[in-house]
Amino acid sequence: MTRNRRAKLVKIGQMVVESEEAPVPGGNEYLIKITAVGVCGSDVHYFEHGKIGRFVVEAPLVLGHEAAGVIVGAGPGADTARIGHRVAVEPGVPCGRCMQCRSGGYNLCPDVRFLATPPIDGAFADYIVHSADFVYDVPDDLSDEQAALCEPLSVGIWANRRAGVRCGDRVLVTGCGPIGLMAAQVAREFGAHVILSDVVPSRRDAARSLGFDNLHDATSSPVDGSGIVADVLVECTGVADVALRAIKTLTPGGRAVLVGMAPEEEQALPVAVIQSKEIMLTGVFRYANTYPLAIELFHQGRIQVDPIVGARFSLEDVTAALKISRIDPSCIKPMVLPG
Repeated sequence: MTRNRRAKLVKIGQMVVESEEAPVPGGNEYLIKITAVGVCGSDVHYFEHGKIGRFVVEAPLVLGHEAAGVIVGAGPGADTARIGHRVAVEPGVPCGRCMQCRSGGYNLCPDVRFLATPPIDGAFADYIVHSADFVYDVPDDLSDEQAALCEPLSVGIWANRRAGVRCGDRVLVTGCGPIGLMAAQVAREFGAHVILSDVVPSRRDAARSLGFDNLHDATSSPVDGSGIVADVLVECTGVADVALRAIKTLTPGGRAVLVGMAPEEEQALPVAVIQSKEIMLTGVFRYANTYPLAIELFHQGRIQVDPIVGARFSLEDVTAALKISRIDPSCIKPMVLPG
């Protein structure tokens, strides 16, 4: 049998790489050899805190959900003609039966099985099995890393869709991390004027290298005291005070989307401002029906990742990959390359 290395979180701050037999694909599943996995902020939260909100790690868990690979095996009912195809892996597999799934909002399926969300193991591994319905062929001109980063790009697409971003909107994106920089690029593709805010100079530099010039240094003043006026807020830091202040920059009738997730389940919001300006406020939870657009945006060269991708790590060095962004904020998106 082919051996399968898997990097598991065994307790807070400790990863262990174990070798096991490779999984066998079941009905309508593929066996996928993983080529690239992005390290997400959620992976870091699980590594550092053992939980995100109601999602708590209670047993050893393989992390990693931003994945790409090659189909190397097919289970019963899966199309064997796709063996050998390079694919982007959409990590959530919904039930397909509930009201949310049947209405198109499958990201809200209460029974979704999402990679690296307790208790479902993720993709820091040589091989995984995954539903054939949620792996997407990618063109030859997409790199393995771009294919993996269709996942955070999907978050950016979904945030802009939820915000109803339109041509000419002034969109404030708080946080120049991977999601913020992806969301900002999508907003620009939707025709918006984008303002980006961050406390880290190297991250503002990354935004500048992506062609953004309206950048706010959040260390010099909070966004609500800087003269920024926005029609849309895409909040990507998960920091409660940032969200509270950024909402105050919105024009009457503005729209705010909370993307960044914090370990805490509750935070304060400026309710009087939200009421008096009739601000529409929503959260986002992952995405739905976004991967085809993400792949096409990469294919057309509309989304850039070079300033976003930082260091690259082997599977054995996954602990360093989970720590690097705290040590070096200029490393915006670490990548794990199991091969």
